[in-house]
Amino acid sequence: MLFNTRGIVFQKFKYAESAIIVKIYTEEFGMLSFIIRGLKSKKSTLKIAYFEPLTILDLVVNHREGKELHQIKEVKVIHTYHDLIVNMVKQSILFFLYEILIKTLREETPNKPLFDWLFHALTWLDLTEKSVINFHLVFLFQFSRFLGFYPKFSDHGEMNFFDLQEGLFQQNQPEHPNCISGEIVQQMAEIGKSTFEDSYQIKLGNANRRKMVDILVRYYQLHMPNIHQINSLEVLQSIM
Repeated sequence: MLFNTRGIVFQKFKYAESAIIVKIYTEEFGMLSFIIRGLKSKKSTLKIAYFEPLTILDLVVNHREGKELHQIKEVKVIHTYHDLIVNMVKQSILFFLYEILIKTLREETPNKPLFDWLFHALTWLDLTEKSVINFHLVFLFQFSRFLGFYPKFSDHGEMNFFDLQEGLFQQNQPEHPNCISGEIVQQMAEIGKSTFEDSYQIKLGNANRRKMVDILVRYYQLHMPNIHQINSLEVLQSIM
């Protein structure tokens, strides 16, 4: 049965001489795998360029319940990236966040709020003329909400500690070692409550920004142990 849905490309794998398998996070069905044949044919309306990572597509798909591989009947690019392909800072952020997404997003059921948020995040990163120096930090905070471990912010007293284990900004030091203290805790709480649109106003030194992303990666690894090492983090840190 044919369905129309938006989708965000995640991964592609060579399947045969002129075929690939593409994993796409779709608005209507969650993560799906598609087999695409005949890419080298001059008659094919499907081009390999459509399936680069994080490309945002409008799709007509043949979806059958219980099938592992589905088919794409029609495709067009919804948003063509412009600044993202020439801006080194934005590129380094995108590569880092792409690796985070690949290692965390396993949605096999539709989640429209998550899809809408991810669509907004990617297009905003491309189109904005504001500084994106803190974008990846806000992204990690906001994305954790969909993964089920968005931190809680204490309403009582100062937030002197960030309890990584419990996901809580709090006044008192927890009894276990998985916590952060110092001035960076207040800065993290400020980033955690901000939006993409206003995050550029938060002033962080380069050292604290690097430390903060290390803490957030550690936080993700603590709550999702399968993440392991983030290979693109070193590149991001050197460019940022």
